[in-house]
Amino acid sequence: MMKLGFLVNPIAGMGGRVGLKGTDGMLQEAIKRGAEPVAPEKAIQFLKTLKERKIDLQIFTVSGEMGHNECRKAGLEARVIYKCNEPSSYIDTINACKEFLKIGVDAIIFVGGDGTARDIYSVVKDSIVMLGIPAGVKMYSGVFAFTPEQAAEVIEDFDGFEEREIMDIDEEAFRKGIFRVKLIGYAVTFSHKKVQHGKDIVENEGKEEIAEWIIENMEKDVVYIIGSGSTTWAIKKALGIDGSFLGIDVIKNGKLLCRDADEKSILKNLNGRAKIIVSPLGGHGFIFGRGNQQISSKVIKKVGKDGIIVVATKGKLSKLDSLKIDTGDENLNKAIRGYIKVITGYNESKIMKVI
Repeated sequence: MMKLGFLVNPIAGMGGRVGLKGTDGMLQEAIKRGAEPVAPEKAIQFLKTLKERKIDLQIFTVSGEMGHNECRKAGLEARVIYKCNEPSSYIDTINACKEFLKIGVDAIIFVGGDGTARDIYSVVKDSIVMLGIPAGVKMYSGVFAFTPEQAAEVIEDFDGFEEREIMDIDEEAFRKGIFRVKLIGYAVTFSHKKVQHGKDIVENEGKEEIAEWIIENMEKDVVYIIGSGSTTWAIKKALGIDGSFLGIDVIKNGKLLCRDADEKSILKNLNGRAKIIVSPLGGHGFIFGRGNQQISSKVIKKVGKDGIIVVATKGKLSKLDSLKIDTGDENLNKAIRGYIKVITGYNESKIMKVI
């Protein structure tokens, strides 16, 4: 019987849709902007899948919102080994992991983002296997399953173990448009094709050609929601707008309607026809649900699948066998899955599978 330590960072990802690029130190601002928790529901999705698969497990968890509530809602028995504070904080994550060490769990499964991974790693290092269920705004570390459901699949059918990098971004600098990433160390995780690799940070060739083609083909009176990242940044630069490198910008007829927009601002500007321009994360292949939660399921539904434009350099695509989505709405995910054209240069494209 496998002994699992299970914990939830209940505020992970709350800053995404409201345009905060993370929640570290920004919880009250996120709440003020109307943010709602996303991690508990992802935890329940994982636990329900775990229950359906009938894996022989013993679960140790944290009280209340950090795990026990989610286990009860999913109908799974779990032993509480640490009582967290209300509201909880990273100190509770650290203290819970110390208890997991004492008990000798085989693996720690956590719901959160890179910050949560960093806090767990600070205690366990490479002594316990760890697997993340993605709920944060940014997941650059190589220890996350692609989706909550696939995390259960990883636990049931892993091939062994391997070392993967724990990385974290300076969120304060990130909000100012400064990309500052740090390698924290190497953790041990499950070896499985549905555990993501760490994100590629630098990749340059072909972005200007992509930008030129996109701009030449932009339509009059159509609202364009342009995602974050270096490829889409080339488009923003070529347009000559004061756009955001790490945020979402909304334009129409070449003019900036909203810079660094959150979900509400995007929806407010969706009058008439609209299109979304996004680029997959290198190493992961996610086009929605990682770093661009402002482009929410509500936004995507209003725009429609035909309004999604994916751009990526040939170099980036050569490292991806597919594109991925995690909108938080499984019906929408199913509607988008299949095949999609990716703009790779000036009048050049490649068909990629979306899973």
